[in-house]
Amino acid sequence: MDFTLAEHQLMAQRMVREFAQSEVAPRIRELDRTQQFDRGILSKMGELGILGLCVPERYGGAGMDYISLGLACEELEYVDTFLRVIMSVHLGLNSLSLLAWGTEAQRQKFLTPQARGKSIAAYGLTEPVAGSDAVGIRATAVRDGRHYVLSGEKTWMSLADAADHFLVFAWTDPVKQKQRDHSGLTAFLVTREMRGVSTSTIHGKLGIRAGNTGSIVMDEVRVPEDHRLGEDGEGFRIAMFALDQGRYTVAAGATGLIRACLDASVRYAKERRTFGRPIGEHQLVKEMIAGMARDYEVGRLLYLRAGWMKNQGLRSTRETALAKWYATVASERTAGDAVEVHGAYGYSDEYPVERFYRNAKGAVIYEGTREIHTLLQADYALGYREDRPTRVTLPPWPFEQT
Repeated sequence: MDFTLAEHQLMAQRMVREFAQSEVAPRIRELDRTQQFDRGILSKMGELGILGLCVPERYGGAGMDYISLGLACEELEYVDTFLRVIMSVHLGLNSLSLLAWGTEAQRQKFLTPQARGKSIAAYGLTEPVAGSDAVGIRATAVRDGRHYVLSGEKTWMSLADAADHFLVFAWTDPVKQKQRDHSGLTAFLVTREMRGVSTSTIHGKLGIRAGNTGSIVMDEVRVPEDHRLGEDGEGFRIAMFALDQGRYTVAAGATGLIRACLDASVRYAKERRTFGRPIGEHQLVKEMIAGMARDYEVGRLLYLRAGWMKNQGLRSTRETALAKWYATVASERTAGDAVEVHGAYGYSDEYPVERFYRNAKGAVIYEGTREIHTLLQADYALGYREDRPTRVTLPPWPFEQT
């Protein structure tokens, strides 16, 4: 693997960095304080091509590679986690699932406007009674002619009140539901205008306060057959495929948060003086800053490796999960140390590290808790789990323009 970034990757990195620094960084403290989600940011990201960064040009995207996506997510979360969450949900979980699993008609109908930022997409797997236990969901879809009647609730859904449509999962086989056989789950594309769809926002979150998080209730929603993604019974495989892509963006974003903590701590350690010298000269402060530098470099190497594998069209479930696990756990540790370096000021939003600390906590929970990832990597090491090929993978880059 050549670690030298190509010109198109550097261009994507610069473009996203300039957007985040100019459009969001000056306002992020106020957006976080007021818990205000600015929908105009979605429009600007769409106009710049960020929302379709690694979608092929024939579907309205920028045609960039997956390493460019990782670099973009690092730059977005460097400013604030809510920006990277938009990419994780809209692009990672939803759009890339459509690219891999959708029919050509579905790609034209849903993926193309998403890539251009003309419509916003979300992903719904978690329910009030089911998170890590995916087969514990209760949503059902009953076949009725050329429709499915879908009922259930999804929660902790990012962009719930901003999305135009949602990728959701439900049981289509009641016998397999009782048996907890995941081959009875099916994936659907539900649109906001469908009768019986309603959404709401979750307030009072610990972190990611500038982002939108909520729930969707589906009350006997009639979903056309051509809105089914994949075949009946392929929902679990699609959900896990989506998590592969989402976890990649989370890993890259958490690495950006580590870098933000490092930069903020270095600046403060050079300015703040105690006992007659900058605190950066004290050994224990140096130890914390050295740990941040280590975690940034390791996190970056891990997500770059996963991105390289995606570029080759290789399955990278293990590598992506490892990158997500390491970077998110490290970001929580790093953010805690950054608060310590800032002392009492780190406990105030006068400096950004308290926001980084609150934001970091979510990433060790969503898209696989730290405990789930610990068990996952142990199973790989022990040989209890293998990377088995799925029916589809992401297309290798550069994309074939046909």
